[in-house]
Amino acid sequence: MTNGTDNTEQLPGRDRRRFPGISSRAYEHPADRSALVALRKLTGFDTVFKALSAMLPERSLRLLFLSDSVRVGEEQFAHLHEMLRDACEILDVEKVPPMYVNQDPYPNAMCIGLDEPIIVVTTGLVELLDEEEMRAVVGHEVGHALSGHAVYRTILLFLTNLALKVAWIPLGNVAIMAIVTALREWFRKSELSADRAGLLVGQDLQASMRGLMKLAGGNHLHEMNVEAFLKQAEEYEAGGDLRDSVLKIMNVLPRSHPFTTIRAAELRKWAASRDYQRIMDGHYDRRSDDKESSVADSFKQSANHYADSVKSSKDPLASLVRDIAGGAGDLGGKLRDTFTGRGGGGSNGNGGSGSGGKDGGAAGDAGGENGPDTSR
Repeated sequence: MTNGTDNTEQLPGRDRRRFPGISSRAYEHPADRSALVALRKLTGFDTVFKALSAMLPERSLRLLFLSDSVRVGEEQFAHLHEMLRDACEILDVEKVPPMYVNQDPYPNAMCIGLDEPIIVVTTGLVELLDEEEMRAVVGHEVGHALSGHAVYRTILLFLTNLALKVAWIPLGNVAIMAIVTALREWFRKSELSADRAGLLVGQDLQASMRGLMKLAGGNHLHEMNVEAFLKQAEEYEAGGDLRDSVLKIMNVLPRSHPFTTIRAAELRKWAASRDYQRIMDGHYDRRSDDKESSVADSFKQSANHYADSVKSSKDPLASLVRDIAGGAGDLGGKLRDTFTGRGGGGSNGNGGSGSGGKDGGAAGDAGGENGPDTSR
């Protein structure tokens, strides 16, 4: 499938660049790495992980899909088989993981398995997406496989089911739900990494955007608009007050995936970044260097990402954090000025602007537009 000269794959109607030896580090979202580190540090996680890795019925899982789903291959869902082979070649994955289509009207896809990953897509998803949108989804799942996400995803599925079974036992599911909550937090972040892998495979940002829009609003593209859809992410982040910030956290906790508008905004931001362009130009982290990669550098990248996110976020809670962090020394003065009606000037000698504040107002006045629009 390759011409052997320029790392470009010849596919019907267009050329796609290949990435020989690419490491998952090249496309992993910093939040994915830091959430996984936090997960591994969770008390009791190592014990649970080792125990479940030994007892989970992986052979049973494979037999279940083999017996009650359709295995993708040259004779069944041949177009998906070609997409899967193409995705593995583009990301230089030697062993093509088995892929199954499962009868389920709900559009979904997952990559699971302990020893070897299995990709499962539902009929609802296959029927919803066009070829290029589906190519991005297949690349997304191959990205999960390359990143080693399948193991944790499998444990999340098992523990979620287990938590439901022991919910009636007093305190029986407290420890389990703590780990499930941490796993969900990591998995939401891992979806951002896999979205990037999907873009590297499809190399069509508009197709990736369309696919996410369809997941949110169904097969009604003629009724939807990409810019308006992305504007929803901006409005979601900036809208409301501190109560809304708390509600946002509560709304996302039970979810396995980030909100679709947020995924779209994150992906478009990355597609416009220098990091993405460097990968497309052939400059990226390689698997051959994984053993030499610095854990400290990963920590630093994650810390920088979160610091930048807080600085640029328009969420009211993030604005409050900025105000407190930037002006903690004069927080009392800001509150005094607010409640005595002085406002404006502050008392720290630099105009009272704090970090990210519009003026000398109190930290509680956190709903203003304090930073650049991170959704564009």
